[in-house]
Amino acid sequence: MSRPDFSGLCRMADAELEELFGSSRGPDPGSLAGCEWRGFNTPWFTAALGIRKFIKGFFRGDGGVEGYNIPVRQNGLDGAWEHKPCGEAPKRFGFFLVDRVDPGSVDDRYPDALLLDYGASVRNAWYRAERVLRDYVVAPDPDNPDLLIGKAYVALGAVRIPSNFFILERLKPTAWKP
Repeated sequence: MSRPDFSGLCRMADAELEELFGSSRGPDPGSLAGCEWRGFNTPWFTAALGIRKFIKGFFRGDGGVEGYNIPVRQNGLDGAWEHKPCGEAPKRFGFFLVDRVDPGSVDDRYPDALLLDYGASVRNAWYRAERVLRDYVVAPDPDNPDLLIGKAYVALGAVRIPSNFFILERLKPTAWKP
């Protein structure tokens, strides 16, 4: 099976993404730091919620690699990834810690993936809805480190409820840190 590009992955059916996701491994966490990635949530309902497109950024924090999200204009898959105006700088929210999956843990769904754990970040207030998110990320093409597939889950105690797939592609370098 040939490895598609960003647009091709964004248009794939969930069953195809699941097959590709399950046969892929997570990238080195350090390879993500210092970059922002354009992101696309694949389900139709994310367009209705105004969250289909987003930017996800990664930086080196005190305890390792961390990340954040930036809301962007919802102008279609072929439109530019432009942050929504929020003063001079983009709004960064939905912080997470990046790590390998801990074998035997409640989040041990995909042992070869990276885990983006929103609940583990002290940068999210206790009452923020994003604290229940857990994302798994893999690189579907070992020869293309700039393209990733993510799978989001909602964490309710020890229960993990699958939410959706999302696609990431390296967008630009960033030096931003909190």
